[in-house]
Amino acid sequence: MNNWRKILLHGDDSIRRALEVIDAAGLRIALIVDAGGRLLGTVTDGDIRRGLLRGLNLTDPVGGVMHTHPLTGSANMSRTQMLEFMRHHEVSQLPIVDASGRLLSLETDADLYDAGERPNWIILMAGGLGQRLRPLTEDIPKPLLPVGDRPLLEIILDRFLVQGFRKFFISVNYRAELVEAHFGDGGRFGAEIRYLREETPLGTAGAIGLLPERPEHPFIIMNGDLLTTVHFDKLIEFHQEHDTDLTLCVRRYSLQIPYGVAEIDGNQVVSVTEKPNHECFISGGIYVANPTVFDRLNPLRQVDMPDLMRELIADQRRVTAFPVTDYWIDIGRVEDLERARAEIGSTT
Repeated sequence: MNNWRKILLHGDDSIRRALEVIDAAGLRIALIVDAGGRLLGTVTDGDIRRGLLRGLNLTDPVGGVMHTHPLTGSANMSRTQMLEFMRHHEVSQLPIVDASGRLLSLETDADLYDAGERPNWIILMAGGLGQRLRPLTEDIPKPLLPVGDRPLLEIILDRFLVQGFRKFFISVNYRAELVEAHFGDGGRFGAEIRYLREETPLGTAGAIGLLPERPEHPFIIMNGDLLTTVHFDKLIEFHQEHDTDLTLCVRRYSLQIPYGVAEIDGNQVVSVTEKPNHECFISGGIYVANPTVFDRLNPLRQVDMPDLMRELIADQRRVTAFPVTDYWIDIGRVEDLERARAEIGSTT
């Protein structure tokens, strides 16, 4: 925000002065700095109220009521990271400081959200049986398995919301009633959610044909068992800049062969490599599609994403790869779920 300097105070300013600053700025917070501009603490009207209840007076120094260990962010945090950090800690303002603690700015959730609502639809594929996660998925669908203190699919939804995406379609089949009961129409999350109900499994791409109307903009399809910190706005920009029909997110995957590998020409050994690494790109389970891709599908067609991509390539349509270097985990097995539960705190 541009007017954060209006809420700066020094520790010897009075509590009355802090109230005046908080009231005038309308931000519910003031920032206490030293002579060198380093952040010493924050004060809210709640801090002042608690101080007065302890017997302090309005003429007392504000340093006596300030919070001396406030949450802060760094200048290298992205808008998305700031929003996720603020939501995780349930705060509305985040002071940004440099390595020495000098105050650089104040970010608010309102300012960060004001970047604008994106018109792109998000399709989350959440109809799978979760067979590799049994017995955990016998009574609860995989998207509702808890990771940290929230269901997996709720974390996914939240990461789209903080980047300005609001319109969601969730593909459901197995235990669909539980998914729909938890998310409803999305209102309590600040989202608009509709459901694509697969009466029979339609494959990883077939559910797109259940959309009630043709999308007007490129839309994202994502498996409902992924956790990632991908910047989806950058993904959309990449898709549009490359004028492509379908963008596939890919991950570099390395596999070490635990044996010596011999290269043979006839019966002649040409070389032997001890335990070589083989690298390839694997599908990241996230796609951006143009509305023309929707035209290829219908509500009854069963098709998987690899088949759809092969069709596009055969028709000489553009299919491009977007390398994902951000945090990414596919929660397909119990050990993946346990890893995500251990790591989730470091990605929010």
